[in-house]
Amino acid sequence: MSGSMYQQEIAANGFTVIENVFTDREVDSLIALIQQADSSKATFRKTKDLFAIRQFLRELPDAVPAIITPTLMAKLNELFGEGYQVVKSIYFDKPGDSNWFVSYHQDLTISVKDKADVPGFGPWTVKQQQYAVQPPLRILENNFTVRIHLDDTDEHNGALRVIPGSHRKGIYRPETIDWSKETEVSCNVSKGGIMIMRPLLLHASSRTTNNHKRRVIHIEFSNQELPASLQWSELLHN
Repeated sequence: MSGSMYQQEIAANGFTVIENVFTDREVDSLIALIQQADSSKATFRKTKDLFAIRQFLRELPDAVPAIITPTLMAKLNELFGEGYQVVKSIYFDKPGDSNWFVSYHQDLTISVKDKADVPGFGPWTVKQQQYAVQPPLRILENNFTVRIHLDDTDEHNGALRVIPGSHRKGIYRPETIDWSKETEVSCNVSKGGIMIMRPLLLHASSRTTNNHKRRVIHIEFSNQELPASLQWSELLHN
């Protein structure tokens, strides 16, 4: 599919899937780097149902060149133009016997270094020593997320379920979804493929039913300048 067709999908539906962005060898190298990480830190969360690493690229700097590759950046520059930078990163490892699920939601917050009283920014939360705040809608509308899949993922092992076009409806409360008008799509992605999505896209993830792992690296990009008193907490200059 051409770049313009991916752009059209993102504009209309709020997401697209691009296969074969990373080779099997590149994915296996990434997995090996992650397995060597010190999981005792506060940014690591390990339970029976989920292993997660917040501030992932800060915690594993050796992974940066393996993830922010020329191939990936060329594709993103083609789709969105230059000037976007990494502002948040998380690793999710959902084991094959996981009962972990996430109900429908939008990604309404950004991560910043310090709390400040700025008009249009709020409410605030703190998660694992990191401030999160809901910014003005224009920031969320311009940001995008890349989900790099380290395993074949479908509806049986936690592929995202999304509501196409929901990103164009502003703040969309899940309890107000009208299923007589909305449709649900499972975003199946093969190992080495990526899913690109807008933060305002309503999305959910089901429990695993096929005993297959689902490992994903979630990276958020922005080209937005924050007010002087706020700073992106994970800004990575590409």
